[in-house]
Amino acid sequence: MSENELGAYLRSRREALKPADVGLPGGGRRRTPGLRRSELATVAGVSVEYLTRLEQGRDRNPSVQVLVSLADALRLTPDERMHLRHLAKVTSGGVALCPAASQAPARVVRPAVRALLERLEPAPAALFNRLGEVIARTTGFERLFGPIGLLDDETPNLTRYVFTDVRARIAFPDWDKAADERAAALKYEAGPDDPWAGELIDVLTFAAGEAFTARMAASTGPPRLAPVQRMAHPGAGELRLAREPLDLLGDDQRILVYLPADPATAAALDRLTGRHPGALRAVSA
Repeated sequence: MSENELGAYLRSRREALKPADVGLPGGGRRRTPGLRRSELATVAGVSVEYLTRLEQGRDRNPSVQVLVSLADALRLTPDERMHLRHLAKVTSGGVALCPAASQAPARVVRPAVRALLERLEPAPAALFNRLGEVIARTTGFERLFGPIGLLDDETPNLTRYVFTDVRARIAFPDWDKAADERAAALKYEAGPDDPWAGELIDVLTFAAGEAFTARMAASTGPPRLAPVQRMAHPGAGELRLAREPLDLLGDDQRILVYLPADPATAAALDRLTGRHPGALRAVSA
């Protein structure tokens, strides 16, 4: 990596855009392709002088707010936002997390908790920590959430999936409600001095932009689960799921059990899990 990867990336993305892409007039002949610095600075709300320093590598510590504004102005995709954020951290020398006194998110599954999950079969159930990471799950959960892509990552995270994976908007027809819940849960369960939560918040700020930040700013109090969550499953069709949270004493962990909210969903989940009809009974939501 060169000494000015951040500046080079900003310049390349600026030159890849046309004025019309950001709602500006063409402005006649141009000596260089893409947007002028002055045009990007106007759209992003920063000074031309500051943008010049960033592109030339004379400023290596742009704030999160400046980077988000530039990412928005450059119309970056979620993957491109993640790359921009990574380059900024490398440039500033802050790639690694700083040591902190707060407790790391719980990622160890106690034997009793694992046994409990096994007893919950064939119901879809998973163990989550305060960041929304899926750290253990039933086979029923795998068959329900595997096909929609939630489990593709090495460390699956429901919050990250909802905000950064385009498949989430198809999987959850009521995506706005799902996003409200996940933002509220992250804000409520992770304290202001939690570096691990701060890292995830930074990731989602860059990857999802206002869809995430507006919800974080508006959210107050504990999250409230909707009585029924609708899900569009590639193999089982539309499902109506009731969710039952089980908090574990002494851990920042919670088991979330997904139960059918109507007979049609109960039958669909039985077929999905390969269990005999009636294994999962519909509950009143």
